[in-house]
Amino acid sequence: MTQQILPETFADLSPELVLDAVDSCGMQCDGRLLALNSYENRVYQVALDDAPPLIAKFYRPLRWSDAAILEEHQFVQELVAQEIPVVPALQSTTGATLHTYQGYRFALFARQSGRAPEVGNPATLEWLGRFIGRIHAIGALKTYQHRPAIDMQTFGIQPRDWLLANIFLPPDLLLAYQSVSQQALDGVARCYERAGEISLIRLHGDCHMGNVLWLDAGEQAGPHFVDFDDSRMGPGIQDLWMLLSGSRQEMQSQLTDILVGYEDFFEFEPRQLVLIEALRTLRLIHYSAWLAQRWTDPAFLSAFPWFNTQRYWQDRILELREQIALMDEPPLWPI
Repeated sequence: MTQQILPETFADLSPELVLDAVDSCGMQCDGRLLALNSYENRVYQVALDDAPPLIAKFYRPLRWSDAAILEEHQFVQELVAQEIPVVPALQSTTGATLHTYQGYRFALFARQSGRAPEVGNPATLEWLGRFIGRIHAIGALKTYQHRPAIDMQTFGIQPRDWLLANIFLPPDLLLAYQSVSQQALDGVARCYERAGEISLIRLHGDCHMGNVLWLDAGEQAGPHFVDFDDSRMGPGIQDLWMLLSGSRQEMQSQLTDILVGYEDFFEFEPRQLVLIEALRTLRLIHYSAWLAQRWTDPAFLSAFPWFNTQRYWQDRILELREQIALMDEPPLWPI
C-alpha cells in the first residue's frame, strides 16, 4: 500500500479543492463558498443544492494525529448521546467522521446559528454552568489517550523554550523576557503546589464566549457549544475562567452564578480556584508561541500585523509582570 503524503501547509487548499472534497462525501455543492473566521484550521460554509449549508473544517496539517482528531469526535458524540447541545462532526454512510481529500483531512458539521451569550445575565450564566457541568460529568468518565493535557509543561515550559530558542524576540528584550517568563512559571508552579492534587478530565479546552452560540427561542433555546478542536485533559476550572470578565467583583459574581448551575451536575473542587491566574498566565505564554509557530502562514501575517513588533514584546513582558503579582493574591471566590 502506498503511504499517503500529507501536505505541510494550506498553500494548495483552493476553493475548487474545498468544493471537490465536500462533493467526494456525496454532497452536491452549488458552488457558493464562504470562508469563516478561523486561523488554526481552515473553515468554510458550503452551500448545497438541495439541503441547508454545511460547515467544512480542514485541519491544520501536522498538528493533530488522526487518532487525536477521532478522540475529539468521539467525545462530542458522547455528549450528543446525553442530549447536551454541542455540534458533532457529521457521520458518512459508513460512520466515518474524518475524511481525506488530496491529502487534506477534513470534517463536516451542521451549521449552527446563534449569538453571543449575555454575560451580565445571572440566569444565562447559571444555564451555561449547568451544561458545562454536564459536559464535565461525561468528560470525567474516560481519559484521552492521544491528546496532551493542559499543564505547565505543554502550555508553559515548552512554548516558552521554543520562543527563546528561535529568533522572534528583539535582542534588547530577550533577557527581560527570559527573566520575567521564568518568574511567571515559578509563580504557576507555586499555584499548582497550593492547589494540590486536582482531578484531570476531558474538557472543551477553549470555552470562551466566542465558542458558545445562544438561541433565544424554540426547542433549541439556550447555549450551544462549538469547536472542540482544542479539547484536552485538564482541571475543570479551565472551562470556567475564560467565561469571566470585568472587575474582580464582577468576576466573583459571574463565577457564583456559573457554579450554581455547574454543581447541579458535577462536583466542583474549590482548590481549583487557585489555578485561575496560573492558567491565564500559561495561556498568555502559549498564545505568543502559537502565533510565532504559525508565522509562515500568510493568513497570520495579514490578521496579526502587530505581532512580533517591539511594542508587542514590551506589552507581553508587562503583562507577565502583572500576572506574577496576581498569582500571589488570594484567588477569586464565589460570593
